[in-house]
Amino acid sequence: MLRNIDARGKAYRLTLGLVMAIVGAGFLALRGLGPLRDQDWDWPLYAGIGLLAIGAFSMFEGWAGWCAVRAMGFRTRV
Repeated sequence: MLRNIDARGKAYRLTLGLVMAIVGAGFLALRGLGPLRDQDWDWPLYAGIGLLAIGAFSMFEGWAGWCAVRAMGFRTRV
C-alpha cells in the first residue's frame, strides 16, 4: 500500500471517519438504550454497525495515507 493522499486528505478522512463512528455509536445507543429499544425495527442496529465499520475504514485510510478510491484509479478532490 503506497501513500496516495496528502496531509489535507489524511485530515479529511480521519475527521470523516470519526464523525461516522460517532453517529454509528449514536444509532447503536438509540437501539440499545433509547426509545427504539422495544421496537421491532432493526434498522438502527444495522445502520450503526455499518457506520462504525465505514468510519473505522475511513480512519484507517487517514492514518495510513492511502485511499481505496484513488487506488482504483479515480481522482478525488481531497
